[in-house]
Amino acid sequence: MEAALTTQHADNPAGTGEPGALVTVEHTGGVAILRLDDPKRRNALSPAMSSALAGAVDTALAAGAGAMVLTASPPVFCSGGSLDDLISPVVPLRDSYAGFQRLADAPVPTIAAVAGAAIGAGVNLPLACDVVLATPSASFDPRFLDVGIHPGGGHLWRLAGRVGEQGAAALVLCGDRLTGEEAAAAGLAWRCVDDDDLLETALVLARRAAGRPRDLVIRTKSTLRAGRAVTSPAQAAELELAAQEWSVTRPGYTEHLIELRDRLRSRGRG
Repeated sequence: MEAALTTQHADNPAGTGEPGALVTVEHTGGVAILRLDDPKRRNALSPAMSSALAGAVDTALAAGAGAMVLTASPPVFCSGGSLDDLISPVVPLRDSYAGFQRLADAPVPTIAAVAGAAIGAGVNLPLACDVVLATPSASFDPRFLDVGIHPGGGHLWRLAGRVGEQGAAALVLCGDRLTGEEAAAAGLAWRCVDDDDLLETALVLARRAAGRPRDLVIRTKSTLRAGRAVTSPAQAAELELAAQEWSVTRPGYTEHLIELRDRLRSRGRG
């Protein structure tokens, strides 16, 4: 990881706070690292944590981050909703998902780096990200029904999109759980990597995304999302054509191609 990091703290929706805040934001090479930092409470997704995460996403975007990496202080990635908060709610259920939803709505690429357990609503956090990396020590355990609550926040839809309806049924209805290696094999995670390599692997992907034209990356991610509602190859082609036609009219497009062509020719490849 690069030596120079700029660190901010987020413990409220505005994304400001003092050391010891629930979520920290580090900036490196155009990438924001969002770290859940409440290990004593197993990074529980309390209303305060959810609010802090929403603020951290806003902080990262305001700073111009081209990509975000979500990680957590060990040993637990996120233990999900607090039982105390479920017994005596301090905010409506809808509001308890503010952080997860802000992450899911981020216009730039997001990468979850999961080590340790993601439990219950904590599984929503990696599901909200575009790419999930896990370690062998990671586990994904929805466990909503074990505490007598229906999954929320679009959990079933996002989970089925990664592992299929059968996988979602096995995990949610039947109480199965996946290790990091099993998650990668099932499609819930993109790769399973060693614990020591997790953050750097995530940063390699994030830096590549952040190093590309921001407007083009944002439009491409938007098209990828919009494709979920497409029902035919013809619709998909039209959706992508509109974005592609936009991309070739962007300022600097022709100059970039000329520079690329000349560089390849100088290497004997053009």
